[in-house]
Amino acid sequence: MPALATIESRAASSVRPVLGAGWARWLALLGLCAAYLQGGLNKAADFPVAIAEMEHFGIAPAAPAAVAVILLELGASVLILTGVWRWLGALALAGFTLTATLLVLRFWEMAPPDRFGAANAFFEHLGLAGGFLLVAWHDLRDRKRPS
Repeated sequence: MPALATIESRAASSVRPVLGAGWARWLALLGLCAAYLQGGLNKAADFPVAIAEMEHFGIAPAAPAAVAVILLELGASVLILTGVWRWLGALALAGFTLTATLLVLRFWEMAPPDRFGAANAFFEHLGLAGGFLLVAWHDLRDRKRPS
């Protein structure tokens, strides 16, 4: 086992200069927020379609809900990417993702073959929410440390 620990330590040392860089962290956060930035911008650019999406999922009143989703997706992403209240933006997107996933991807009510794709998307969204929870956890942990 000591040989395995040495190999792991060397491997970590070789990737740390790249993955430990600030730009790599920001790029990872951008990737995590990409779907929300794209979704918010698309909804804002074609607001009637955003309203139709809310109506499709039975959310009323549709127009205020669409505005709220746009502001949440874009605003929380900006908080995460700028580092200003990053933990709050991450918690907001985790909560939004869980809520939307439970509302939209109800795979247990579907028949095959739709069930398969919806189940995959459901668990992928749980992974996204988990990623946002990790972002919040790291941000709050880092803020706890003395300066």
